[in-house]
Amino acid sequence: MNILMLASEAVPLAKTGGLADVVGTLPIELARLGHDVRLALPRYAGIEAAPVTLKKAPAVRVPWRGDQLEVGIETGALGGGAVPLTCIRYDPFFARPGLYGEDGRDYPDNLERFVLFCRAVMEACKQPGRPPDVLHAHDWQSALAVAYLKTLYRNDPAWVGTRALFTIHNIGYQGHFPVSAYDATGLPWSEYTPERLEYYGQVNLLKGGLVHADILNTVSPTYAREIQTAEFGYGLEGVLQVRKDRLFGVTNGIDYNVWNPATDSHLPARYSAADLSGKRECKRALQTEVKLPARDVPLVGMVSRLAFQKGIDLIVDILPRLLELDVQMVVLGSGDPSYQTLLAELSARHPDKLAVRLVFDERLAHRIEAGADLFLMPSRYEPCGLNQLYSLRYGTVPVVRKTGGLADTVVPYAPDVRLGAAATGFGFEKPEPEVLLSTLLLALRVYRDKEEWTGLMRRGMQQDFSCQRSARQYVELYQRALAL
Repeated sequence: MNILMLASEAVPLAKTGGLADVVGTLPIELARLGHDVRLALPRYAGIEAAPVTLKKAPAVRVPWRGDQLEVGIETGALGGGAVPLTCIRYDPFFARPGLYGEDGRDYPDNLERFVLFCRAVMEACKQPGRPPDVLHAHDWQSALAVAYLKTLYRNDPAWVGTRALFTIHNIGYQGHFPVSAYDATGLPWSEYTPERLEYYGQVNLLKGGLVHADILNTVSPTYAREIQTAEFGYGLEGVLQVRKDRLFGVTNGIDYNVWNPATDSHLPARYSAADLSGKRECKRALQTEVKLPARDVPLVGMVSRLAFQKGIDLIVDILPRLLELDVQMVVLGSGDPSYQTLLAELSARHPDKLAVRLVFDERLAHRIEAGADLFLMPSRYEPCGLNQLYSLRYGTVPVVRKTGGLADTVVPYAPDVRLGAAATGFGFEKPEPEVLLSTLLLALRVYRDKEEWTGLMRRGMQQDFSCQRSARQYVELYQRALAL
């Protein structure tokens, strides 16, 4: 198949979250399966520091507010040349320090920025004589490309026959803008209705992708069901219920060439399910690095945004009681200033038990995954999650809330299940501090049984959540779209 994929971020070029990890690996895996894939991204200023060479290509003229705007194009490739790359260059919009905003505030012209991106992709990626079979757009920043395909470009020979798949990575982020900005989309006002892009008097870009795509998916089967409910749908559950026959869940995959304790260059020692001895060395080295005493006690790791969604309030609530036990914990991440302050204060009071690093450090993230005994992810909701997948591969037993992709990827331990069962971690349902604490206490009790704990570790390490697996499932969705 001939696939055009567009998104607002992708590793190694631009990243704020898990979207970039998926978009940076999925096209490469699709190419390995024999498909022709082109990836389109905004040309951010930070791309200059990325390990990809971009070359200037002919500019395109993009319809813009009743006139035309000349937009630069730069091309390159990912995956050793396997995936052609088209970058949309318009420095007044994209040559900025942030992708979507700065200092915790969105750029006020984000609608115009991503309107231009989507419209420029449609113009730059026309292939006369061979329309793409599938246009695959990700999240609200790319949703308008789907709407354009089905409206403004519906009769364009360069797009005839192209089907659209729209992937929702987190329905909590929808791209809401005032109706006064609607004209910038270039769409007719017939699209501004409750059945289309109107949402309580605002423009909702994500909704445009939901209503126009041939096939929809999100990043885990459980999350696909959850977002059809009022609790998780963020006001769009009704739209998704109407389209539930075209909504699917594909669990994100991870790149085992990058996340593999047997080959990871960021680690002081390598190890595998067959030989776990290197993990003990990784633990001692991590304790030394974060200035915790190198003791044989349970070490709990966490790498996360410090946000309410991630359950950080639950962790802050139980930490004083957890630190009364003979345990250690290391936290890596940044976010809400109030949680940063609370964690820093707790670390100052318990320097021998709690290490906090209020930054993002990719190399340290690898070493936490390898050196910790348990990994904590008590998210209130989690479309898929990647860290629990890393943890499983690294033999670091995850403790998760049973929601979204966490429920789909971690098989929870039950005390009455005999050794050798399918459990790969620990799970709980109610997002309450006491429930989290009791689950952690169960995990710490099992940790003392080295044979049972080793079984949990090895079962997790043997799971297959590879990006190759998820790529094959995306191919099936493309085929569904083309069969419509």
